[in-house]
Amino acid sequence: MRFSRVLAAMCCCVPIAASAAPPTGEEIAQLCAEADDAAHCGRLIERAQLKRLPGLARRDGPALLVTLFPQGIATFADSEDPLKGRSYSLWDYLDGINAVLLYTTTGEKTSFLLLLRTSNRRYELPTEPQLSPDRQRLVTADICGPRCSNEIAVWRITRDEIRKELTWSPDPSWIDASARWKNPDTLSIEYSTAAVPMATVERKITDASWTRAP
Repeated sequence: MRFSRVLAAMCCCVPIAASAAPPTGEEIAQLCAEADDAAHCGRLIERAQLKRLPGLARRDGPALLVTLFPQGIATFADSEDPLKGRSYSLWDYLDGINAVLLYTTTGEKTSFLLLLRTSNRRYELPTEPQLSPDRQRLVTADICGPRCSNEIAVWRITRDEIRKELTWSPDPSWIDASARWKNPDTLSIEYSTAAVPMATVERKITDASWTRAP
């Protein structure tokens, strides 16, 4: 998620608040209205999320400390390197798979990092993932022109890992898109082009147009 799109759109046994939810587009716009850059925006969102998710994580200066399950701490330290500096900010908690989602920036590039709390495994994702109703898959939509992969990707969740399962490259005229699950087998994809401000298409994950990832 690029910064302009963001604006648009500790004990481990401490229980996590039931109000876990990603920030809404309206909330992002409000929190980040005066943010200096993407990293600053992420930190402002994190401040709100830390209050909603007590016991999940805490900030210690440049380091974000996330509790693992059943025990342990995962540390994500910001780097201030002028060329490849990276920041981490708490974004959401995915209760269905006991995972923490972090918003990250590297220079001008933004992405997400998914941390599985039970194994401390980490997965780089290009955009905010959406969890399927049956908790078996994630979907990401990375559509924004030359700086994006311009693909919709479905990720399979197993007990031991998360791996890219399916990919689909839509019409090159698409300039933005988001994907959500209509049901465990069907995606509802909203997209826009220069000529069409907003349209919706549905696509089953069994559709022959998908490419199976290696």
